[in-house]
Amino acid sequence: MTTAQGPQRADGWTAAVRQRLGLGRLLPLGGPADGAWIAETAAASVLRGAAARPGAVLGKLRIGPAEEAVEGALAGDGSDARQDPANAAGPAGPVPPPAPPSALPPGPLRIEAEFSAAPDRPLTDTAAALRGALLTAAAARLGLEITEVDLTVTALLEDGAPDQVTAPSAAPAARVAKPEGPVATAAAGTPGVVSLTRVLGSPVHMSRDHVRVEVATAGNHRALDVARSVRTAVAAAAEEPLPVSVSVLVTDVVSR
Repeated sequence: MTTAQGPQRADGWTAAVRQRLGLGRLLPLGGPADGAWIAETAAASVLRGAAARPGAVLGKLRIGPAEEAVEGALAGDGSDARQDPANAAGPAGPVPPPAPPSALPPGPLRIEAEFSAAPDRPLTDTAAALRGALLTAAAARLGLEITEVDLTVTALLEDGAPDQVTAPSAAPAARVAKPEGPVATAAAGTPGVVSLTRVLGSPVHMSRDHVRVEVATAGNHRALDVARSVRTAVAAAAEEPLPVSVSVLVTDVVSR
């Protein structure tokens, strides 16, 4: 039987799926103990802005596991121990927070990007400048552990072509959520947090011993530092008799 709410629910479900897919991969920020992740689309936007420079136009850009991490996991040589919270924390340390659904485990990452270059400059110089800008922004503005940058020249710019970074396809805007309750209020009031967001569900997902918070951070704050501060604030605000683990997902980085 079809109800009047059927189409609305279907539209809402479709929008939620599109929004989730629009985030791209969920990338680890910092190490296993940091309990922080960032949407690939948010990270890519920051990297594109940092890579804007004369003589190069950035095209496709993806961020994923570095080859060393993939090879280590396939070989089973112990490199994938980072995925085991008990191994990552050590027998005496606290268990790192669980990752969001389908998120990449903490570990080294790789940037793959295509770019067009001006013909009047050495391609090696242009590639080196882009690589340096991407590595610096990934570490200083986000907190990503990038160990590999693979750049591919796809075309030469014609004379008079504008020197600018191409705009990526716009991802669905994350829905802003109003803070409700002490945990959400603590997260929303953390310096560097622009707003709470709701992409994987509610902005604050709580289980018996774990809290996951979704936020949008300010571009003038390092995303990893903001996530760490959010974890501290949320852990202090959580009304639980026992300590709870806290993880943070940065869904957007807002320029200011």
